[in-house]
Amino acid sequence: MKQPGLIHTLLQARSLTLLAMIAVVVVFRFLPHPPNVSPVAAISLFAGACFVDRRLAFAVPLAAMLISDAVLGFHATMAYVYGAFALTVMIGFWLRRHRGVTPLAVATVGASLLFFAITNFGVWAAGLHGYAMNAQGLMQTYIAGIPFLQNSLLGNLFFVALLFGGLAALEKWRPQLAVS
Repeated sequence: MKQPGLIHTLLQARSLTLLAMIAVVVVFRFLPHPPNVSPVAAISLFAGACFVDRRLAFAVPLAAMLISDAVLGFHATMAYVYGAFALTVMIGFWLRRHRGVTPLAVATVGASLLFFAITNFGVWAAGLHGYAMNAQGLMQTYIAGIPFLQNSLLGNLFFVALLFGGLAALEKWRPQLAVS
């Protein structure tokens, strides 16, 4: 039987390391936290930027959401939330070509704004919270969501720093985890 090559073994070790990091962060979703301070957008960015296999980059955050939603409860805006996180994975793909603190900050803020825009539209479109189904009702939905945007941005900045900073530290400690 043929032994896996060194590159395959290193990529497998990297994938397992990334999955372990994500699993630790997912635990935060079950702990008490302020509304919209969640690790999922950071996990989506991280997966898009770091997983070599693009299918895995989409599967990991969406599966984490599905599993945690099965425990926490399903809701009327799931399609909007999951769609926003899938698009956030694609922002992570952009990060593969744009390294550094500034692109990471831009991606984090962009992911936060994207999530805000899509999910607040979803709240309005689903007719939740009694907003009128017109432009004024949509605007009211966005205005009411501003405090959640602030929390989301702060949470995303924290979890992005934790994940990307943690990976950078691990790669420094174990250079074989880095992908060239």
